[in-house]
Amino acid sequence: MSDKEKNKSPDVSIIIPCYFEEGHLENNVLEIDRVMKNSIWSYEIIFVEDKSLDTTAEIVRKLVAENKRRKAIFHKQNEGRGQTVTDGIRMAKGRVAGFLDIDLEVHARYIPDAVSMIEDCGMDMIVGRRDYRLKLTPSHIFRHLMSSVYKNLSHSIIPMPVRDSEAGFKFFRREAIMPVLDLTKDKGWFWDTEIVERADRAGLKIGEVDCLFVRRADKKSTVKPFRDTVNYLIALYNFKKQI
Repeated sequence: MSDKEKNKSPDVSIIIPCYFEEGHLENNVLEIDRVMKNSIWSYEIIFVEDKSLDTTAEIVRKLVAENKRRKAIFHKQNEGRGQTVTDGIRMAKGRVAGFLDIDLEVHARYIPDAVSMIEDCGMDMIVGRRDYRLKLTPSHIFRHLMSSVYKNLSHSIIPMPVRDSEAGFKFFRREAIMPVLDLTKDKGWFWDTEIVERADRAGLKIGEVDCLFVRRADKKSTVKPFRDTVNYLIALYNFKKQI
């Protein structure tokens, strides 16, 4: 990378929330690199390591040392999904900034489509709309049912401008989302739903990109279905009162 390229702001900032990701982090970052190098946009990758207790932080340090496109934030304590993404967006330099889950259950191949809808079609926010490919195992079916229940309940309480507000794939026109980011208070999983609703109320143009969602059998999820669903619903009702 030349000095000129180093000093130039990237087109796209890709935020990678990291929490217990040691088993797939390194390979999947290479897959993101492959996708973006075949696109027309320059990019940076920002890891936000949320105080994992495995070797995730060490892998992040290694990845950052290998490539000048990569940066990292290391939390001193576990902050939660919402705060992790928020910190990454605040650090971002790209005109477009967004995040995806590094397990790549929604693949990185959809990033160029999302960026194009913002850069070329005038959208301010793009949310992944997941099309599930389910494995017929009890755990996968159970998690899918829990997600469906939450999705239907949330839409009945607060009508959303997108079908899949909690998808872990969102990209933003950075200058448009920053004022909304300041208003978004949740630090946990409800952040995804809150920022969509606040962006809609702020008049941002929100679109969706269809994404195939393939549940990984080799990854142990950090989601606690019952606890997290209850917390989601409490946050949803409290948010409803606020607005």
